[in-house]
Amino acid sequence: MIRIDALWLSVPEGSATAKVIAYSLNRWEALTAYLDNGAVQIDNNHIENLMRPWAMGRKAWLFAGSELAGQRAAVVMSLLQSAKLHGHDPWAYLKDVLTRLPGHMNSRIEELLPNQWQPQS
Repeated sequence: MIRIDALWLSVPEGSATAKVIAYSLNRWEALTAYLDNGAVQIDNNHIENLMRPWAMGRKAWLFAGSELAGQRAAVVMSLLQSAKLHGHDPWAYLKDVLTRLPGHMNSRIEELLPNQWQPQS
């Protein structure tokens, strides 16, 4: 088996291959974390696939109206993705939260976050 640090010494300094190997060596602990902990995924494809629709829409949202409107849109998108990750129907979550929000006490706002939300019965 070839060790990556030995391989690095055998390629020309400054080459693209040397840069890739240096990048890997500098991040070795993070790149191999999944070997020490079975709960750590080997890649982040799941999260990247969740983000893809937002990346695709970036140009369409470029002119959201203002910087503040863009920030608000980002908050709503984050809440919807969090709701999905917690097994909620995002639209049911959003409808329920927006309906309850005007009469909800500020001191109990955490109850409306996706990780704590329970549909109103």
